[in-house]
Amino acid sequence: MKKMNTGQMRVLKIIHIFLFVLWVGGGLGLVAVMFLAVPAHPDDIYMKFRAMQVIDDFIIIPGAMGSFFAGLVYGIWTGWGFFKHNWVTVKWVMTTAQILFGTFALGPWLNQNVDIAHELRGAALVNPDFINNVSQIQIWGTVQVLLLIFMVIISVIKPWRKIRE
Repeated sequence: MKKMNTGQMRVLKIIHIFLFVLWVGGGLGLVAVMFLAVPAHPDDIYMKFRAMQVIDDFIIIPGAMGSFFAGLVYGIWTGWGFFKHNWVTVKWVMTTAQILFGTFALGPWLNQNVDIAHELRGAALVNPDFINNVSQIQIWGTVQVLLLIFMVIISVIKPWRKIRE
């Protein structure tokens, strides 16, 4: 398969970095809102979780999916491949796992809390499902952000040796 030239690779790198920054920045923003936004009124609880949902839907998801597809382009049309370097393989596994976990766990917890807060407003704070979702988002959202930061670190230092030439 034909490989990309240097100019095309530079453009791809810019796009990939931009999309990953969206993903990491969105994750940091979502966690910041989760921990730092303290609603002054019971009706503001809905707005807090709706703001988090907007961050997820319009920053994190496009950043994660775009980064994933840019990584596919890297793997197919450049010399990096998917399994040529251990650190690239680790990033692929982490990216796939994080997207799946976000899709099937974090996203549903957040979306359910938006629905609960919309319906119950201030009473959401005593709803067992709401409380559980808050706890899960706090724990696993933070873990997701830390794993994304780890991915930045391994992208910069490129640890571990090549698997094959």
